[in-house]
Amino acid sequence: MQDQKPYGEIFLINKPLEWTSFDVVKKVRNALKIKKVGHAGTLDPLATGLLIVCAGKMTKQIEGFMGKEKEYTGTFVIGATTESFDLEKPAIPVADPSHITLSDVKTAVAELTGDILQIPPMHSAIKVDGKRVYESARKGIEVKMNPRAVQVREFEITRFEGNELDFRISCSKGTYIRSIARDLGDKLKVGAYMSALCRTRIGEFELKEAHELIPLIEEIKARHQVQ
Repeated sequence: MQDQKPYGEIFLINKPLEWTSFDVVKKVRNALKIKKVGHAGTLDPLATGLLIVCAGKMTKQIEGFMGKEKEYTGTFVIGATTESFDLEKPAIPVADPSHITLSDVKTAVAELTGDILQIPPMHSAIKVDGKRVYESARKGIEVKMNPRAVQVREFEITRFEGNELDFRISCSKGTYIRSIARDLGDKLKVGAYMSALCRTRIGEFELKEAHELIPLIEEIKARHQVQ
């Protein structure tokens, strides 16, 4: 008779657009039929890409995964901003960006690379005085947010066409790409917001290794039935 080892598993998942990270966890939890399931770092509903989901004894590894460097690709739009600095809120024109050159952009990018202080966006899940700041933001209540030290190790512009900038960023835990969009817009004096975001790496784990969610859920269910 074989000893039953405590169950533990890590799932690398490509989070679908418009799903919350909790939606993904709930789907995996229901398929596994166990309660002990969690994710290692939230992705906003409008972001896609790598989400690490831990089950069983592997939930003890969550903090370690969350502390690893992250890599993102995506698109910033200059010349306008939004209240949330992404597409959750409508765009508000700021200034005509037609005079902005690639050299201007690279100068601003250099100032946002390295060890920097960053103020998280109001539409974020950070708690201030025990409340999520996005709850206050949705009620129109302003909350004082203190700057946080983060590291942007790499910030590369991969395409600059019209008012769109494609980027690749490698950064530390706690870095908000939406805040980078806001700060880039401020430095260029024309405003900016994030129109697309994909997490491509967490530490040594890469998006190319990740499973699509629905086929993975079917695989888990089939495996569970066999057991």
